[in-house]
Amino acid sequence: MPPGEGSGGPKSLIRFEGISKRFGALAALDDLTLAIRDGEFFCLLGPSGCGKSTLLRLLAGFEAPDAGRILLDGRDIARDPPHRRPLNMMFQSYALFPHLTVAGNIAYGLRQAGMPKAAIEARVDEMLRLVRLPDLGGRYPGQVSGGQRQRVALARALARNPRVLLLDEPLGALDRRLREDTQAELKSLQHRIGTTFVMVTHDQDEAMSMADRIGLMEKGRMAQVGTPRELYERPTSRFAATFLGDVNLAEGRVVGREGAFVLVATPWSESPLRVAERDGAPALAGACTVAIRPEAIAIAADRGDAGSPNTLAGRIVGESYFGGETVFRVELPSGVVLRVARPNARPADGLAEGAAVRLTMPPELAMLLP
Repeated sequence: MPPGEGSGGPKSLIRFEGISKRFGALAALDDLTLAIRDGEFFCLLGPSGCGKSTLLRLLAGFEAPDAGRILLDGRDIARDPPHRRPLNMMFQSYALFPHLTVAGNIAYGLRQAGMPKAAIEARVDEMLRLVRLPDLGGRYPGQVSGGQRQRVALARALARNPRVLLLDEPLGALDRRLREDTQAELKSLQHRIGTTFVMVTHDQDEAMSMADRIGLMEKGRMAQVGTPRELYERPTSRFAATFLGDVNLAEGRVVGREGAFVLVATPWSESPLRVAERDGAPALAGACTVAIRPEAIAIAADRGDAGSPNTLAGRIVGESYFGGETVFRVELPSGVVLRVARPNARPADGLAEGAAVRLTMPPELAMLLP
């Protein structure tokens, strides 16, 4: 069963089955299998060179796979030319025609399809209202802002009512504030119209804030598929844990069990750490990795309080201020340095460089990885 496809869930619109693609000696995609659901906002995420853009180009028809099938509504489209596929693509550069007006750009594909003039005008007006540019149809691309050009390109891509819209790093050219505003608009628009969106990005925050589900790619394969919360809170590998957000890792060894807890020996503490076993997580024995997010660790000044089994003594050796939070670097007696994030809305309570502190790791927030 392809990743992301479960019994009783939403229907799969797109299925990649055993897809491989090579460019000379380079294996861009290696026996990749994936299902994308009808009507969802799906994001392909991963580092440069992982194969995410190649997979999007295969779906668009700009490349052909060396092996495997690409199913759309159950039909193999792997050998169909791009114009025979019920999808459209929006590029990072937007690729607007500078000599055509905003309305002319949106209408271009409709004219190529032979749509009657009155129907084209009605559809262009509808698209301009959809992307909230109803009064800018007569302007040229050079006369509107970057964010507005992005919306023009989106309107043009949606004008022919594609079954799937492909987005290749669509917000990369925007500044940070505009990009954040546009992310929210784009997600809201997708939910309103119900078109399946498949987006490629290397930006973790962008994927986490926009996608219904994320396909995290590594070296031409799917490392993990799930909702943003699932990937962040329940990663299945070291790669998934480290690629999304910040994380503290320790090599460990399972040394026993105590009720609902796994006891793991780590360099962080002389006594084993308690880690709660999670539903659906593989049962691990022997060598493993303990992972915990910086914000999951509680930090307080050391006042000699009795500690729980998951309480560690340390000393603050540095801090970084990020507005909403401060990230402390805490050195343990073993010499290991952990990163601990604390909201700045809470009083600092004597937390400063050089201060002795106690760290508490809730067993249910620590993660066991292979």
